[in-house]
Amino acid sequence: MITIPPYLKTGDTIAITCPAGYMEINKIKTCVETLQQWGFQVMIGKTVGSKSTNYFSGTDEERKDELQALLDEPSIKAILCGRGGYGVTRIIDQLDFKTFKKNPKWIIGFSDVTVLHAHLLTKCKIASLHAPMANAFNDGGVKLPYVQSLQKALKGTKASYSCAPNTMNQLGKATGVLMGGNLALIAHLVGSSIMYKTKGAILFLEDVGEYAYNIDRMFIQLKRAGILNQLNGLILGGFTDRKDTTRPFGKSIEEMLKEHIAEFDYPVCFGFPVSHDTENYALKVGATFELRITAKTVKLKEID
Repeated sequence: MITIPPYLKTGDTIAITCPAGYMEINKIKTCVETLQQWGFQVMIGKTVGSKSTNYFSGTDEERKDELQALLDEPSIKAILCGRGGYGVTRIIDQLDFKTFKKNPKWIIGFSDVTVLHAHLLTKCKIASLHAPMANAFNDGGVKLPYVQSLQKALKGTKASYSCAPNTMNQLGKATGVLMGGNLALIAHLVGSSIMYKTKGAILFLEDVGEYAYNIDRMFIQLKRAGILNQLNGLILGGFTDRKDTTRPFGKSIEEMLKEHIAEFDYPVCFGFPVSHDTENYALKVGATFELRITAKTVKLKEID
């Protein structure tokens, strides 16, 4: 049984922290103002705009200690990660979730935060939100349905999304627990104790900045590990800013992915709005969803 954390009410506090890469504090200004307009109070962690001089938003200990304090603090009702990048894997095994499991709250983010989503679902049986982070609020992003979907999710509105059909889609209907995130992180989690248990699940995947051959290699890794053959459904999001070698890989990303999933008979959606780009709907990891794909429509609906 998956625990759904309490939805937020007016006056509740959301904390912003950076458990991975460095983020300038001025980049969260619009996010903070918007969260306040939504009716929430905001607490800004010291890791945001830290004095770090390297890639990370503080030392491993500083990032771990701040996240631990936020996990344990009962007055904090949600934790929004300022950005991803890399770094959660370095601290995940030092975090203690005992208090958190007694008083769960929403953990929000994507990219490197995939590690947290996997840990929360696998080890704690607690849902979380794969959703836009602080930078997504900038440059007019706050007005778009993707950032707005985060507000709706936090306040308890059940998700119902649709996207354009794709000729490469595999048609059908599936129901299952939704899980997923960044392809590279999920491939790296294979063999670890917090790798998603994907039997009967609807899995979603996205990535950014990868070479075509590396996406190919990671999909082969998931297949060889038995991650893809036991799904009820598969959602393929954006594979943005992708690269190719001087001597081309020879296939588009879509053609490559279609080749890898052709042997499976479950429904598969290409081009769903979950990505490192603007198109990134809030997805509740751990909730039960229905995925329905026809020749004319694609719908993903939360049913539990």
